[in-house]
Amino acid sequence: MSLITRRRRPKVSLVTDDTSAVAASDLRHDRRILRGVVTVLAAALVLTALLLPNQIGLVQAKAFLRIPAEAVIAIAVALVWPARFPRLRQATAGFFGALLGFLLIVKLLDMGFYMSLARPFDLVLDWILLDDAMSFLGDSIGETGVRVLAVALVVLAVAVIVLMALSVMRLSSLVTRHRAGASRSIAVLGLTWALAATLGWQATPALPVAARSEATLAMDRVKAVRAGWADQQVFAAEASVDAFANTPGDQLLTALRGKDVMVTFIESYGRDAVEDPEFATQVGQVLDDGNRRLQSKGFAARSAFLTSSTVGGGSWLAHSTLLSGLWIDNHSRYTNLVASNRLTLTSAFRKAGWRTVGVMPAITRAWPEGNFFGLDKVYDCNNVGYKGPKFSYAPMPDQYSMWNFHRNERAAAHAPVMAEVELISSHSPWTPVPTLLDWDEIGDGSVYHSQVAGAPDPDDVWTNATRGRAEYRRSIEYSLNSIIRYVEDFGDENLVMVFLGDHQPAPLVTGDDASRDVPITIVAKDPAVMDRIGGWKWQDGLKPTADAAPVWKMSEFRDRFLGAFGPNDGATTATHRTN
Repeated sequence: MSLITRRRRPKVSLVTDDTSAVAASDLRHDRRILRGVVTVLAAALVLTALLLPNQIGLVQAKAFLRIPAEAVIAIAVALVWPARFPRLRQATAGFFGALLGFLLIVKLLDMGFYMSLARPFDLVLDWILLDDAMSFLGDSIGETGVRVLAVALVVLAVAVIVLMALSVMRLSSLVTRHRAGASRSIAVLGLTWALAATLGWQATPALPVAARSEATLAMDRVKAVRAGWADQQVFAAEASVDAFANTPGDQLLTALRGKDVMVTFIESYGRDAVEDPEFATQVGQVLDDGNRRLQSKGFAARSAFLTSSTVGGGSWLAHSTLLSGLWIDNHSRYTNLVASNRLTLTSAFRKAGWRTVGVMPAITRAWPEGNFFGLDKVYDCNNVGYKGPKFSYAPMPDQYSMWNFHRNERAAAHAPVMAEVELISSHSPWTPVPTLLDWDEIGDGSVYHSQVAGAPDPDDVWTNATRGRAEYRRSIEYSLNSIIRYVEDFGDENLVMVFLGDHQPAPLVTGDDASRDVPITIVAKDPAVMDRIGGWKWQDGLKPTADAAPVWKMSEFRDRFLGAFGPNDGATTATHRTN
């Protein structure tokens, strides 16, 4: 019995060994498949990062039918790397993989910036704009949603960098394990890349087959960072020159004594609004009709174009450019400006004896820059008594902002006032667009609740070019009508209205090749005011046209304005009327 038992045990063991061997073989096979899949995914991730364009308009299948020079060089380096330093090789691969992941994130940021601001992301200066973007999203998804999204984006960014580092390390090991195949591949790829570069083969008109986009991107950003640092010295030199810095207050703006002066910025009121055939007919009709109505009330108008320092966004850059007479096209310049003692247009009026106010409904938090700009009072979204709804980005409609300013500053007897007014109903996503009301209907703004019901969804408008362009046009018409109605109803010989765009709207509206020009108009009833700018050769009326209106840089306006309305032996102090 014992012998039989001993003879049977080997048979059981053999069956078990065979089963284990099969299972082990299957496991090894599954692992090989899994490793292969992971390797393919790693290669796909790296190639995507190397070949992905940084503008959405260039992203198409042909963009990925190119040969990245960086991959050819990386494979060659891995092949010649000394075998006795495998850890250093892997560490180097991980470092450049992480760098590649970071550049992929930069490309994605570029896509968003090209869409909204028609330029790439600035690694030094543009981080503050991400906060503005999150605030913009908050109008759609709420503050909690924004916080969740912010955390998710940070986690995703870290994951991209880590996964890219691991992917490059994996591919580096693969190359060293298969040197013969990798050597043949690198020879073919290298020769093909050289031939494509020599013959100028193109995958698309904007993308060559012989790609080197990552190296170019990295070098461009290094140059941009260096230029950003150097620009601080350039800006300091520019800011040191100020023809009006030491002008006494009693010699500033003498030709405007007794006048109320409003410098009114219209969000995204760009040259395209008056020239693009899709907008020009309707917007032009608003301006032409408004010009006739104002002429019937005794007002005259002159118009031209200014070239803005920004496009698509960054309104404060344009505002500070016009007011300071300096070219403020990035946040570093803005920060340096507001830390200086530069004379601005608003502070010049204050120095000359005007009460100065800012009408700034988009300000939702403390704004210490008001002191730099010389504002005695700032009307922001928190201190105007508004009880109505938000209009997407805009906390309140433009007409309410102007009405609140009027009843607080101009409706009763008052000293001359100068106001910087920012109208934001035409800020993206351009929905809902308010409708004009009689002034006595506005009250505390509660009446506007009925105007937001059933309005188009902001996401639908912003992501649909056709709808976005239509709503943009309607919002510009509303803002212009608000100004025209204000001058028509509350203007007199002591009102001088200057209104202009801050910048062109986003490329969603204008396309990719739009200029940076914006319309500017001066309206006044007193002929002496218009006589002062006769030498400017601006065009009559509210609407400038390409064949008749001059174009200035926006930074030129301050000096020209202060010069035109400066000391004059025949100047007299007008008796200020009240409305």
